[in-house]
Amino acid sequence: MFVQSLRMTQRDWRAGELRFLLVSLIVAVAALSSVGFFVDRMRAGLNRDAHQLLGADLVIRADEPIAAAMRKEAQQRGLQLADTTVFPSMAIAGEGEQAVSKLASIKAVTTGYPLRGKLKVAETVAGEGEVTDVIPAAGTVWVDPGILESLNVAVGSPLKLGDKTFTIAKVLNFEPDRGAGFMNFAPRVMLAQTDLAATNLVQNGSRVSYRMLVAGKQADVAAFDKQVLEQIEKQNLKGVRTESLESGRPEMRATLERAEQFLSLVGLLSAMLAAVAVAMAARRFMLRHVDACAMLRCLGMTQNQVTSLYLIEFLIVGLLGSAVGAAIGFAAHFVLIEWLGKLVTNGLPAASFLPAAQGIVTGLLLLIGFAVPPILQLRNVPHNRVIRREQDMPQPMTIATYVLGLLTFVGLLLWQAGNVKLGLLTAAGFLGGLAGFAVISWFALKSLQSLRGLINHPSWRFAVTALQRRPGATVVQVVALALGLMALLLLTVIRGDLVSAWRNATPPDAPNRFVINIQPEQKAQIEARLAQNNIAGNDLYPMIRGRLLAINGKEITGETFIEDRAKRLVDREFNLSTMMKIPEQNEITAGRWFDNSKPEASVEVGLAKTLNLKLGDHLKFDVAGETVDVPITSLRKLEWGSMRVNFFVIINPAAMKDMPQTWITAFHLPQTNTGLENQLTRDFPNLTVVDIGSMLKQVQEVIDQVVTAVEFLFLFTLASGMLVLYAALASSQDQRTREAGLLRALGATRKQLSQSQWIEFALVGGLAGLLAATGATAVGWSLAHFVFDFEWMFSPVVWLAGLGIGAACAFIGGWVGLRHVLKQPPLQTLREA
Repeated sequence: MFVQSLRMTQRDWRAGELRFLLVSLIVAVAALSSVGFFVDRMRAGLNRDAHQLLGADLVIRADEPIAAAMRKEAQQRGLQLADTTVFPSMAIAGEGEQAVSKLASIKAVTTGYPLRGKLKVAETVAGEGEVTDVIPAAGTVWVDPGILESLNVAVGSPLKLGDKTFTIAKVLNFEPDRGAGFMNFAPRVMLAQTDLAATNLVQNGSRVSYRMLVAGKQADVAAFDKQVLEQIEKQNLKGVRTESLESGRPEMRATLERAEQFLSLVGLLSAMLAAVAVAMAARRFMLRHVDACAMLRCLGMTQNQVTSLYLIEFLIVGLLGSAVGAAIGFAAHFVLIEWLGKLVTNGLPAASFLPAAQGIVTGLLLLIGFAVPPILQLRNVPHNRVIRREQDMPQPMTIATYVLGLLTFVGLLLWQAGNVKLGLLTAAGFLGGLAGFAVISWFALKSLQSLRGLINHPSWRFAVTALQRRPGATVVQVVALALGLMALLLLTVIRGDLVSAWRNATPPDAPNRFVINIQPEQKAQIEARLAQNNIAGNDLYPMIRGRLLAINGKEITGETFIEDRAKRLVDREFNLSTMMKIPEQNEITAGRWFDNSKPEASVEVGLAKTLNLKLGDHLKFDVAGETVDVPITSLRKLEWGSMRVNFFVIINPAAMKDMPQTWITAFHLPQTNTGLENQLTRDFPNLTVVDIGSMLKQVQEVIDQVVTAVEFLFLFTLASGMLVLYAALASSQDQRTREAGLLRALGATRKQLSQSQWIEFALVGGLAGLLAATGATAVGWSLAHFVFDFEWMFSPVVWLAGLGIGAACAFIGGWVGLRHVLKQPPLQTLREA
């Protein structure tokens, strides 16, 4: 049986029966394998660098200096210790009017850092760098190349941090615990911990991250980790957490997992469309082998033998197509590495064979779920098919096998999503969109009947009649092409509209500079300096750091909440503020603004929803050791797009009297007056000036890289849609050939029939394009309205693009699928009939 299957496979290949099935499998497997290889290499890189992600075996991270008792306990266990202090500040180069500044990430380290991994430094920016076991010497700093480029300085130049001037001694090439090399907005400046105090940069209200690095024997580190976790829970320590090799920077792993889920679902969308093409190709294969199967039955083969014969043939095709698809996916993943790989500076390890194996398994599953049901119908072909030309309807058990395709579809979604809820929602959305497009296509097809006589031309009537004669095939063509086009339009035209709407939500004169860490004694001088430079909207607001301890008298921790965002909010300090007048761009949605007669608080509506707060609830904050208990008397809606200073919680001045505070302001700095930024950081070294415009630009660049990579994957989706269109056309090729022969015998010219085909393609492609544009616009509106919360402007460009691209794709697919229909002479068609 196996040898006979090989002979039949070779014969069917030469006859062209298996080529389209093979191409469909290749596209499906290539789409998923390209994502699989990329994610596999990213995950392998994280696992390879797990010890370097921390620079230690265990890290204690806190918002305040690590407690002496915790440090003493680690020393008593014989563990190695090192410390780092990280915070943002301004690095200044030059003197007087020539001074320039750059927001930097300052990192002060102690001797012995890092405990795991190695630092790499170089003498010049172009240098390859060498491993070092020491830290910057007293009075010197090591800097990222970005500092040298931004400030136009070189190794050996002076660099001012706060009140102290340092000498740039080395270029920092590699830092083990920077977070797997992911892009940082602020370049690094590293100095010795002993020099930090002289800078006077760390003051009350400064946002600083303190980390104690721990290394030693595995058992000792594990015991110390357990003791610290028990202490955090028992004492309800806020802002203190541990990071171990097992956790391995969970926020990065979570980011990679979310990216993997999203990219996998995009790839799976392509695979699902290709699976439809596989099913249609298998059905065409079945229809063209009915007579051959009947002959085999007459020659003595049983039903099981016939089934085995064709299943072996399909298994051969499935293994070959899946292997080729995995190879193409391996080549395609280098495109993803080129775009997304720019976010990581560490070289990625070689890919494993696992993604290839997964791709081959996926291809075989698609084949089993979508191609086997039509083939199983061949076992039911009767012997007398050789004499009688009727074909019995599929038996109920055969029809039930199509459930296998649906189960395969849902199973693959759950596998790729890695999450039951996400997988089921995606499956429901995909099937819902498919059903919606199918219903609209069917009604549009029915409405064509009234338009048949609109144009008095034979080609028009032939085209409309041909579409209505095969309603099922026509609907499949429209739906498949519409799904592929919608995915592509969503991340091209619609993405541009979303970005434009986001930009329009932020006014041109919106603040592009934030100044933080303003000390109370500097407030009047800063206000005067801004007024001298004609800076409008330069209101200064007090900023008070406080930690939320309890809600309505009940102590809270991160474990109190289920949502990740709520856990992060209560685990860190809040930036509180106090003022008598409600700020601009703030709108009271519930309650009233306070009158300062007693302690009261106003809370942003989003925070209230996240923490399940309501009017009348009492919030208890710890502010520099002092307890503040305030009821919520109002809820506010903020206009985040204004880019102005906003606070989640505002408390009336009477309740915050004498609390330690710094000040913050935001203003729009014209391009013609950028020197003001350098003047402020030169005269007030403790200030941190954040260039929001540059940061947003960097964020947009990263997003553009990710979106471009996803658009690359959606090319597979469009290819899959084209394959389904071709399959639908090819499945009717024999019938079309007979119809064309009869029409030509009855007097229709080849030109008229050719024109009718092009009209048919234009109608199918145009309808698919309009459906795709409508679906993409609906998704874009939903994102703008429910996710980004800004006004959405409907653009006719989307429909024009959908109409044009849809017609073009239909023309291409139609020409490839039906270019041979009109070549057969009418006499030959009549003889075959």
